[in-house]
Amino acid sequence: MSHSDIHTPVLLERCVELLAPALTRPGAVLVDATEGMGGHSEALLERFPDVHLIGLDRDTDALRIAGERLARFGDRVTLVHTVYDGIAEAVASVRASRVDGVLFDLGVSSLQLDEAERGFAYSQDAPLDMRMDQTAGTTAADIVATYGEGDLRRIFERYGEEKLAGRYARAIIAARAQAPIVRSGQLVDILIAATPVAVQREGRGHPAKRVFQALRIEVNAELAVLDRALPAAMGLLRVGGRIVVMSYQSLEDRLVKRVFADASSSTAPAGLPVELPEHAPRFRLLVKGAELASDEEREINPRATPVRLRAAERVVEAA
Repeated sequence: MSHSDIHTPVLLERCVELLAPALTRPGAVLVDATEGMGGHSEALLERFPDVHLIGLDRDTDALRIAGERLARFGDRVTLVHTVYDGIAEAVASVRASRVDGVLFDLGVSSLQLDEAERGFAYSQDAPLDMRMDQTAGTTAADIVATYGEGDLRRIFERYGEEKLAGRYARAIIAARAQAPIVRSGQLVDILIAATPVAVQREGRGHPAKRVFQALRIEVNAELAVLDRALPAAMGLLRVGGRIVVMSYQSLEDRLVKRVFADASSSTAPAGLPVELPEHAPRFRLLVKGAELASDEEREINPRATPVRLRAAERVVEAA
């Protein structure tokens, strides 16, 4: 089975279309900040034969697969094992000061979801891990074992937008007093048992869905990393450079929306008769609001269902 058979890149043609005007410059540099298994990168390297790619990922398995998939492009590809808030250091490592395109495809990769032993999926029993970088850091089992009731409730509310956060936090504290919670199946059973029957009948989705999302975000510090990575990435873009971001849950998308709105707004004080150049917006938005996948793409690739795409272009040189 080829890599393309196990991974269908989300909104591939739209990403190519949006990045294309920035990648036709001779010697253009593209950063794929979430390399994954290399599906988007492969298409962009094929269609823009002058582009040099810098691919970032915290997942060593993903980098290995991407390296195999992109090997035919030779020295046009540089892969870097880093979290995407390390984008500036990664770009500097190839002696580049500015880049022409940046792509973020956020959330859990197909590779991580499909490998049950990584512990991301509540539908499959596995060690409660959820680290995107399995070489370092705290696991979901560590969090479930050590966080107090208040902290568990906080992350379930904040990162999972879970209405039963307090109830689930109490259930976990009670259960771990009896036995360590080390597998996803154990946690799922605890959450189901703590969910009122009436709520289960409401059709809110699986009782574990939001809790698993919250744990994954906490384990990988996803929102904090994204909050640092987006401004860093946008600061690297030359005039005419473009950034495309695909989000898969509302917390990510709201953060992207805020950063893009700030960058595309004038900083002039209210009431000035003329906008001075230093107050002009640094970016212009390339899509109105957030674009969704078409019905056809959702049918072919179910993982495109929740995607929200936003894109922007630098129009004024960085100060």
